[in-house]
Amino acid sequence: MHFRSLLVTGLVLPALATAVVAASSFRNPVRAGDYPDPSMIRVGDDYWAMATSSEWAPHFPILHSRDLVNWEVQGHVFDALPGWAKANFWAPEIATDGGKFFAYYVARDAASNRLAVAVATADRPEGPYQDHGVLVAQEAGSIDPVPFTDANGVRWLLWKEDGNSRKQPTPIWIQRLRADGLALVGERREILRNDSPWEGAVVEGPFVVRQGGYYYLFYSGAACCGRNCNYALGVARAKDMLGPWEKCPANPILADNATWRCPGHGSLVEDKAGRWWLLYHAYAANGFVATGRQMLLDEVVFGANGWPSINGGRGPTTQAAAPGPVPAQTDLSQFRDEFTGGSLAPGWQWPIGRKPRATLAGGSLTLTVEDGPATAAQSITVPSFVAETAVERASLGAGVWGGLAVYGDRANSLSLVTDGQRVQVRSQRRGEQATVADAAAAAGATIRLRIASIDGNRFRFAVQDARGGWIELGGETDGSFLPPWDRGVRAGVVVSGNPGAKAAFAYFASSPDDGKLFVK
Repeated sequence: MHFRSLLVTGLVLPALATAVVAASSFRNPVRAGDYPDPSMIRVGDDYWAMATSSEWAPHFPILHSRDLVNWEVQGHVFDALPGWAKANFWAPEIATDGGKFFAYYVARDAASNRLAVAVATADRPEGPYQDHGVLVAQEAGSIDPVPFTDANGVRWLLWKEDGNSRKQPTPIWIQRLRADGLALVGERREILRNDSPWEGAVVEGPFVVRQGGYYYLFYSGAACCGRNCNYALGVARAKDMLGPWEKCPANPILADNATWRCPGHGSLVEDKAGRWWLLYHAYAANGFVATGRQMLLDEVVFGANGWPSINGGRGPTTQAAAPGPVPAQTDLSQFRDEFTGGSLAPGWQWPIGRKPRATLAGGSLTLTVEDGPATAAQSITVPSFVAETAVERASLGAGVWGGLAVYGDRANSLSLVTDGQRVQVRSQRRGEQATVADAAAAAGATIRLRIASIDGNRFRFAVQDARGGWIELGGETDGSFLPPWDRGVRAGVVVSGNPGAKAAFAYFASSPDDGKLFVK
């Protein structure tokens, strides 16, 4: 960490930067940041994906790619909570059938408090999506849905019963879908459960493809998330969707290596050349677990024995041959938003139930408090970074604090905020807030603030003084408590105060702190 150089220079970044890679190769991750449980489909020359959003809104980001390597957030499935749901927006599975697009997903039912599988539909992969409500909500919870149409044209839904939440076995179930895909019909059947040592308490995240006369069921086992995760990916096969299913003797076929930890929960597509590709998530060993579960891509090769393999059993790749010639791979580690559009761009997020009132005008973003602090945040893409904003002093009223924050969730954060007169470093842990440091704010129309992350677990704070230099506040602060078990860290802007309180921000920027951007 080169914090001294951070304090003495300016931070000027392009809105988007690219890193040059060989036209025939790519590097993992293909989408940095917290995008767990990715699912994807191919529509002609286009690829569409969705990912878990958990307790951050808007719900379920929708991503688009033309080459499987460069993914751009295009929007989201739901802007507001579906009327029946309250939390735990997990594992959306994008699918298409008969010219319609489907999002089979998980959320917690507000009435029963059960985890439930539900479905929404759209006429285009990017939406808008219409919710059709719950398909199944077993007493132990139902999660990780995936649809599949077999060789006879029969539509099925597979999902996991969340028995592990009750220290029970975790079966994967199958049941026929109605022709329109919006309801289950007939009887459900168990086709798989956790009975191998490597699977631990869990088998989940099913995905099915048909190849060479077999149906292949890819699934994940063990603990998915957090610092004690040991997730991995296995596969089983059968001649009939109802089984019997035979597990691969080489399971797990994808597990940890020195660079990537706890890989799993993915989906496959076949490209135009007939190659199979797995889009899945894993934690980076560097900065574990702050950047969350990131989107990785690897080729799946079916061997002479009929069983698939990934990277020869060596775990996720770091660099690999691309599906085809690709343009320069987008570098998401440098980000700057000047707030010149008419609304917040896709990729900005906020805690569930706290959608901010956001106004963009004149090259600034104004957030207004309604119910709790108003927040707009971005998933971090590298563990060591510097985030910066400029708060417009004239926008701050009495009792209003605005500035930067890094979040695990709404109850756990570190922030650097100002009321126009003072600047404070604040820590919120399990909802309990404390002031770490306090100093006078410098004169000027804007108050520039910076937070620096060291490996995603330690943080330092600085405010610009009247001469354009930087003053550190509070020293290094532990932030290892920030990320919950299933999420990564996010950074962004925040306003707190009574309802109606507002603050304006001239920009938000973040970049890697590699000791080079901040040299005089």
